[in-house]
Formats: sequence, structure tokens, C-alpha cells
Amino acid sequence: MIRRFGSPPRTDKKYTLRPGVYALIRDGADLLVTFQEEPEPELQLPGGGIDKGESPLTALHREVYEETGWTIARPRRLGAFRRFVYMPEYDLWAEKLCSIYLAEPGRRLGPPSEPLHSAKWVPLEVARDILGNSGDRHFADLLAG
Repeated sequence: MIRRFGSPPRTDKKYTLRPGVYALIRDGADLLVTFQEEPEPELQLPGGGIDKGESPLTALHREVYEETGWTIARPRRLGAFRRFVYMPEYDLWAEKLCSIYLAEPGRRLGPPSEPLHSAKWVPLEVARDILGNSGDRHFADLLAG
């Protein structure tokens, strides 16, 4: 069974499965995170939804680049978790199935192309406390050891 983080699902809502991929990108003692300004300001692991017909690794490379402007190298899957959330930008109640990867930073090719996102390098010890959801924090904790 895949571990759940966050609030339990509401019994009065129908949830749509939304698979996604997210990366822990470490450079020494720092972790690359994305700051998303809306719908609520939040620091997150870079990543996002897997488009129909897209492989998880292709989605991971695309999402990291869109949200940070960075490429990644040598991704390897660490695990997964799920959480039940309302996604106001899609007007969707979603069961997010989040696959987490560890990757090395590649090159910064430019600013994020995703609107309202910016890339930040933060100390891993700080990221463990300020990431916006408990699943992301759990995997940052595992990385920190």
C-alpha cells in the first residue's frame, strides 16, 4: 500500500487520479525547490502531472525544466505517496499519486517557463521544514538522513 499524507479523502467528493513526478535535486547541502506564487504561495519539490501518453521520466525532465529552468541528470525513483487535495487551478478534487525521484542538477538553461514559479536553492535542513506538503517533507527527511 502507498503511504498517504495530508487530510483523508472527503466522503462527499469524487476524486480523479492524478499521477505526478517530483524531484529531490541536491547540490551539496542544498536542495533545488520551486516557489509557486498561486493559488497559495508555497515551496515545493519541482515536478507535476504526467500528461496522457507521456512516460514518468519524460514528464519529470519536462516539469523540472518548466518550473526551475534546470535540466537534471541520473534520476532514480525513491518511492511514492498519495494525497487527496482540491486543485483550484483545474477545479478538480484529485487523488495525487506522487512518485519521488532523486536527481543530480544538470545545467540552468534559463528562468522557469511556468508562470508564477521561481527556482530557489535552499539548505536541505531548511527545506525539510518549509516544503509545502508533508509528503515532500518526508522524502526530504529521508534524504537528509
